[in-house]
Parts: sequence; C-alpha cells; structure tokens
Amino acid sequence: MEALVAGSALVAIADGVIDSSERERLINYFSTSDEMKGIDINTVLSRFQYYTNRLQSDFMLGKAEGLRAIGKMRSKPDAARLIVRLCCAIGFADGEFSPVEKRIVHEICQELLLNPAEFVS
Repeated sequence: MEALVAGSALVAIADGVIDSSERERLINYFSTSDEMKGIDINTVLSRFQYYTNRLQSDFMLGKAEGLRAIGKMRSKPDAARLIVRLCCAIGFADGEFSPVEKRIVHEICQELLLNPAEFVS
C-alpha cells in the first residue's frame, strides 16, 4: 500500500496540481481491487496527504522519501509492475498524461529496475 500511495502522490503532484480525478482514481483502485479491499480508505488518504504535503513543502526531499518507499518493492516484480500501472492510471486520470508525469513514471521505473518503455512511450 505504501509504495502504491507514494507513487500516486508523486505522479499526482508532478504537474503542480493535484486534480480531484487523480485522488478519485486512487480511491477507486483501493475500493475495487481484490488485493486492496481490506485496507482502510482513510489510511490510504492519510498517507496520500502525507506524501503530497512532503512534496509540496520540499519537492526533492519528498521525492526521495517517496522513491525510497517505492524502491522497497524492487525485489517483487509483480508488485513493481502494479505500482507503475497505477501510477500511469493516476497520470491519465485528468485526461492528460503530461510529459512531467511521464518523467516521474520513468524515474519510478528506474527505481524498480523496470524498463520504462514498457509503460511510457
């Protein structure tokens, strides 16, 4: 959960605006995913707020903290791919997957030792 939320926050804030559709996409994922249904949505939203606040107060330190949480999934390829797929979905949530959001997804892929070309063209 932590890596999914951290990645979502990084992508959501990448373009400078956290669109409500991005937050709704995150909530929808945790509400409908069989693997995540048992997780309290308030915990998800609290952690999302935590990461977005960190990113807004100091982007570089917040980004480092988010990437550290994401990097913990490096040895779990299925989980790593899920993180990137959710991040892409968050990027597309507002109708535009902007270049800056794609760059963040690219960095997330690098952190997870995945090929960014699999996810972002």
